[in-house]
Amino acid sequence: MNDSPPEGELPEVVTPAEPAPPAQAEAEPVYDPAAPAPLNVPRVPTGDADVDAGLERLADADDLATDGHLEVYEDVHRGLRDALTALDVRPGVPAPSGRPPAAAQ
Repeated sequence: MNDSPPEGELPEVVTPAEPAPPAQAEAEPVYDPAAPAPLNVPRVPTGDADVDAGLERLADADDLATDGHLEVYEDVHRGLRDALTALDVRPGVPAPSGRPPAAAQ
């Protein structure tokens, strides 16, 4: 058996494979309980513009660290309280006075 290449052809030169570049270790995410994490709680529109605006405002908490949630919750609570208070000033049935009617004698 003849291992020499045919005439006119150069023998194939085999070079050792280049070492692969060192693999960059993927940084594993570090769990941070205070990091923002969407709750993915569905918010169903109520039909009341003020209440719906408050519900949409709750979505802002998804992008904040937990120490920022209080401001959002207080803002939404204030808005909902104002919406309820506004119901009392609309014309219609008078709001109860808190006193029972005088007994007829």
